[in-house]
Amino acid sequence: MDQRNKTIVTEFILLGFQNGKEVETLLFSAFLLMYMTSLIGNTMIILLVCVDYRLHSPMYFFVANLSFLEVAITSTVMPKMLANTFSLTKAISFVGCLTQSFFYFLLGSTEFFLLAVMSFDRYVAICHPLRYAIIMNKQTCISLLLGSYVGAFLSILVSSILTAPLPFCGPNVINHFFCDSAPVLKLVCADISLAELADFVSSAVLLLGSLLLTGVSYTYIIITIFRIPSVQGRQKSFSTCVSHITIVTLYYGSSIFIYVRPQKGNVMDVNKFATVLNTIVTPMLNPFIYSLRNEKVKDSLRDGVNKYVLMLTNLRSLKSQK
Repeated sequence: MDQRNKTIVTEFILLGFQNGKEVETLLFSAFLLMYMTSLIGNTMIILLVCVDYRLHSPMYFFVANLSFLEVAITSTVMPKMLANTFSLTKAISFVGCLTQSFFYFLLGSTEFFLLAVMSFDRYVAICHPLRYAIIMNKQTCISLLLGSYVGAFLSILVSSILTAPLPFCGPNVINHFFCDSAPVLKLVCADISLAELADFVSSAVLLLGSLLLTGVSYTYIIITIFRIPSVQGRQKSFSTCVSHITIVTLYYGSSIFIYVRPQKGNVMDVNKFATVLNTIVTPMLNPFIYSLRNEKVKDSLRDGVNKYVLMLTNLRSLKSQK
């Protein structure tokens, strides 16, 4: 194949879920509701952490940044998916596809590093409570956050460099609702064995490596908790970890299933629904997991609502006096 025929693809077609109009309408409504719930809930967590001094601690600093990543990841995928639901072409530009894929994996990788950092934060809080304020100071927290972004960038750098120059000469139909790596690589008209290997290795190192760090932290946490003499003390210590463990289980379970397997393209339809879990469902559940199980967040939210109601009442009183 000559060089001229290797540059004809200027856009891709995202097939999505390939259902009838009635089902597509139902999916659109469900996904739009989940997306709006995710945006509102995670933004609320960010605002509460910023404005309430009771939440100015390392744990909530990381929770707020996790919520930011949830909003960013979901917004990378959902608007285009929703727009394509009723689109006749369901197209995304070549540059737009590569950009979407890059930011999706950059933000997603950052989230896994951040989850590992949050497990380290819980380790210090439970295993070294007297030194917690010294170890997890402001500078350390910022450094760990920046390290998560840098580590994520480096983890996807090799696979991105190998994928970017690959030729696409048709077909241009992606069997997914966004530009995931496996279905995009299937459209390359060249040898992709090296790119697939780099993709698999980077995914395995990122997911399993960060999961190992999380596992080590929780091993020490569990050992420390069992050494606490009182049942109430053990329950209180473990309750601070439940929300994080829930998020870790959801994210790692679906992501390892999708990405840490060779020959991922053979089960693409299953991958679509697994991807829905960590791009739509889990970001939507994140605010509920952290707010409904956390007394400080619930108190902060309750006070915020009360202040808002009081402000509205005062405004109405002023209007009635005029």
